[in-house]
This record gives sequence, structure tokens and C-alpha cells, in this order.
Amino acid sequence: MIAHKLCLTLDDAKKIAAAAEAEARRNDWPVVIAIVDDGGHLLLLLRLDNTQYGSIEVAIQKARSAIAFRRQTKVLEEQVTQGQVRYLGLPGAIPIEGGLPIVAENQFIGAIGVSGVRSHQDAQIAQAGIDVLEQHTP
Repeated sequence: MIAHKLCLTLDDAKKIAAAAEAEARRNDWPVVIAIVDDGGHLLLLLRLDNTQYGSIEVAIQKARSAIAFRRQTKVLEEQVTQGQVRYLGLPGAIPIEGGLPIVAENQFIGAIGVSGVRSHQDAQIAQAGIDVLEQHTP
């Protein structure tokens, strides 16, 4: 039997990025927003004006980490904070809040990573992006 696999499209990524950007602008937060597919490949990158260039790679890596480990990067951060340093050595793991997997119909179809402000604010922006996709998913 062949499985049915959902795919995150460029149009989906644009909707997610637009909602995340709106949240960032509403709060006057300069950030980078990165969206990757289920293989961790970059679909869309958005860098708001006056965002530090160091946040580009961090946002991408947050998104890749969220899809690679199928969990929010906040979970990895919490594990490190609790002294579980083994998470620091995992290839592709970035234990900094702000990376969230994108799930549709119980399938992991991609992830969003945001970087540029405090990590909990990055996560707030990322969640705003995911929320818009969930509103339009049957």
C-alpha cells in the first residue's frame, strides 16, 4: 500500500510567512523568518529591515531542527536547561526556542524558524504563522 503524503507548498509557506511577518511588525520586532519542507530544505526566507544578519542562519537552523526532531526547539532548550547536555551534541539540534514543526493531518510537513528578538518572542511570531495555516486546513 502506498501512503498518502501531504506536502507544504510555496503558497502555504507564503501564507505562513505573511502571518508571521504581520505579528513581527505589530510588535516592531526585526526578525528573520525561515520556512523549510519536511526534508529541511529551505522554501522561503524573509528578512525584515534592520535585522541582524546573524539571525539568517539561526532562523534556518531552528526550522531544520524543529522538523528533524519533530518538536519545538523549546523542548530541546528545556532539556539543556535541565542539565541534559547530550542534546548539545546532536547533529542538527539547536536548543533555542523559536523553531516549530508544521503539522497537517498528523503529518509533519515542514517547519518555521524565527530569529532576531528574544527566543520566546521568536516563538510567538512562528506560532502566529502556523496559526494562519491551521485556520485554512480542513
